[in-house]
Amino acid sequence: MTKPKKIGILTSGGDCAGLNAVIRAATEAAVGRGWEVVGLRNGHLGLLNTPPDVVPLNADNLRGDMLRAGGTILGTTTKGDPFAYPGPDGKKTDRSGDVLAAIQGLGIEALVVIGGDGSMRLFDRLLSPGNIPWVGVPKTIDNDVPGTEFAVGFFTAVEIAGQALDRLATTAASHRRIMVLEVMGRDSGYIALFAGIAGGADVILMPEFAYDLDAVAAHVRRVTHDRPSPVLVVVAEGLKRPASERREKSSIGDAISAELQKRTGFDSRCTVLGHLQRGGTPVMFDRILGSAFGARAISLLAAGENRRMVAWRGGRVSDIPTTDVTSGPSFVGADSQMMRTARRLGIYVGEGPAA
Repeated sequence: MTKPKKIGILTSGGDCAGLNAVIRAATEAAVGRGWEVVGLRNGHLGLLNTPPDVVPLNADNLRGDMLRAGGTILGTTTKGDPFAYPGPDGKKTDRSGDVLAAIQGLGIEALVVIGGDGSMRLFDRLLSPGNIPWVGVPKTIDNDVPGTEFAVGFFTAVEIAGQALDRLATTAASHRRIMVLEVMGRDSGYIALFAGIAGGADVILMPEFAYDLDAVAAHVRRVTHDRPSPVLVVVAEGLKRPASERREKSSIGDAISAELQKRTGFDSRCTVLGHLQRGGTPVMFDRILGSAFGARAISLLAAGENRRMVAWRGGRVSDIPTTDVTSGPSFVGADSQMMRTARRLGIYVGEGPAA
């Protein structure tokens, strides 16, 4: 592969804090090599417009507040599968060739794809027929991209959830209540685990691990000496519903809260944090991670690499083949360092791996 002179950068999948730090770093590193950089708006959707929705990127228009800006200046999408794209009549057609043709028509010689494991799978499939080199940058608040210890956006989400626990702790103490905080985490419980430890939670429930509500209630009674006292419970949104609670319209956090009140007799309230975890100013580590990842992505393309994803492993930036990433999300390990920490702190974290 010849070294690219014109590259594209895009963000794909759910938004999070730190994306603009990646865009800024990758642009500055590429422009510093004399390359032309274009931003592709709204992920692959912008490439299906006529003409394609793109914007020139350069060091001048990405300085200043870019590091502090949340979200993504390029926009992103979680919709419109190009291999089964919905038309006005509701019928789905394969428009993957149109995406590829748009990239080639723009004269783009390589791509930096900033996304989660689903985005990595999508673009690996999209770009392979055209033999277009690309490098992935992992981002997701769920931190479930395989092959990297941390993804861009994760620590900002943890910070927001931790701050919510700090605030809930004071009202829990004032009213001697159980306060349940529901955080994001459809498949994995990284946010729940990290925020729960940082925020002093008594119980952390995650999709990866089975739980027993009677055991949770007994734990609550034990840590409160069997009297109404402040208790903090963190629940990941992907947690399996308790068998005794089938109100499909209620959140899992509400369900756990109701069951704990029933079993303990203690007042319980639930707060669903929702999209607050995605927005706002990125914390410093997400800015550092995004900057390091963006610069490394350009170094890989300059070295002629293809189908690689940058990763944080063992305290340093490295890279791995995208084939190590596209197998699906990663999960909290039962014997991971943070799980061991939680157990040593006396936090209830479940009964074992989920069935």
